[in-house]
Amino acid sequence: MKTIDHWIDGKPVEGTSGTYGPVTDPATGVQTTRVALASATEVDTAVAAAKAAYATWGTSSLAQRTAVLFRYRELLDAHRDEIADLITDEHGKVHADGLGEMARGLEIVELACGIPQLLKGELSSQVATRVDVAAIRQPLGVVAGIVPFNFPAMVPLWMFPLAIACGNTFVLKPSEKVPSAAYRLAELAAQAGLPDGVLNIVNGDRVAVDRLLEHPDVAAVSFVGSTPVARHIHATATANGKRVQALGSAKNHMLVLPDADLDAAADAAVSAAYGSAGERCMAVSAVVAVGATADPLIEKITERAAKIKIGPGGDPTSEMGPLITRAHRDRVASYVHGASAQGAEVVLDGTDFTVEGKEDGYWIGLSLLDKVSVDSDAYRDEIFGPVLSVLRVDTYEEGVELINASPYGNGVAIFTRDGGAARRFQLEIEAGMVGVNVPIPVPVGYHSFGGWKDSIFGDHHIYGNDGVHFYTRGKVITTRWPNPEDGGVDLGFPSHR
Repeated sequence: MKTIDHWIDGKPVEGTSGTYGPVTDPATGVQTTRVALASATEVDTAVAAAKAAYATWGTSSLAQRTAVLFRYRELLDAHRDEIADLITDEHGKVHADGLGEMARGLEIVELACGIPQLLKGELSSQVATRVDVAAIRQPLGVVAGIVPFNFPAMVPLWMFPLAIACGNTFVLKPSEKVPSAAYRLAELAAQAGLPDGVLNIVNGDRVAVDRLLEHPDVAAVSFVGSTPVARHIHATATANGKRVQALGSAKNHMLVLPDADLDAAADAAVSAAYGSAGERCMAVSAVVAVGATADPLIEKITERAAKIKIGPGGDPTSEMGPLITRAHRDRVASYVHGASAQGAEVVLDGTDFTVEGKEDGYWIGLSLLDKVSVDSDAYRDEIFGPVLSVLRVDTYEEGVELINASPYGNGVAIFTRDGGAARRFQLEIEAGMVGVNVPIPVPVGYHSFGGWKDSIFGDHHIYGNDGVHFYTRGKVITTRWPNPEDGGVDLGFPSHR
């Protein structure tokens, strides 16, 4: 059986803890790989390698860093299909979704290639007689990233390329459910000429995470995952003196006004709710239908959902694959099974879906719930699966009030033809990312990604300008140089007195 070990100091390092985790093909339920789970000592080894590499990488020239990143970008582009296949094998998402993930990750590598522009400082000349003030940004040292299972290539690429471009060295802890894509990213970085120790990977579980959070040589931690874990990581890492950006759960809403193009809204709802099997933090999980919009919108969503082909991610005709584990599949199904008892109408129930010949896979179909209550489990919890809830309100104001009452504020969208309503929505809604007739408003690489409220812990969003600021710290330098004619060493300057 294939084994995924660690990547430390520029080379594969066999796990020594004696503990391994299973990696399965979600389409069949068959274990294909085992992954080494790091002990605290192995984490220490990776951090030590990163610290040693920082001694030279932290003072390397911007030209040296960008040369590596440009080569890395080309290698990633050349191998995007291969990495998308690895994602499909371990996550289950269809190949097209894997390619989309790679495209969004490449955006941040391209942003990192422009790091000389992003790290330019400031200078104020002659703030007093012969006194200048300059502001510069410098790297932090060793930084760590802890990433989720649902985007095993994209989220790491949202972190370490920008971090190393800023001059830091990096220790990455991938999800133990999907380790192969991150490992391949590290191999390609070494092929691009990244010096040994600048990027390290330790596979593991909570043992590895907790050691990274408490390690005295780790200066900052980036995390993407659920809110309970994000809260723990933020509290633990900050208590240990670290800078933290921890992105948590979401309950993304789509407000549909009566004047909206309902065909476009239905297309968007199906794509945003069921794409990647709903296993993404930007999935639309709640449609808020205003006035008489609900009935025709539900009819259109139902028509479209019936045409979605579910099957193995490697099948080019599949539009949605399985969920990540059997336990997660059963958890998602439980929300549909319990919906009626909590007042919802189950319009579509996909919980009995399976694929012939692959019955042991972690399959689930599309579910649609109508007349969902804000007090129900299906609404309150982040389901992280292909379940779409519809909530009915009478007015725009009621819809905004409902959305703003959610403890999460990750992404939100409005569908309308009214520019005034859209502009008002942008200003009144309490969320970090807003789409106007755009269901999944993930920002492009040069803007930052992140939510509000319980969707983020820490002061910085990820990538963009916030990412650069997170991975660097500012320094202000005030200088005063006497004129040579004032005394001291005589450099032969003529006197003007």
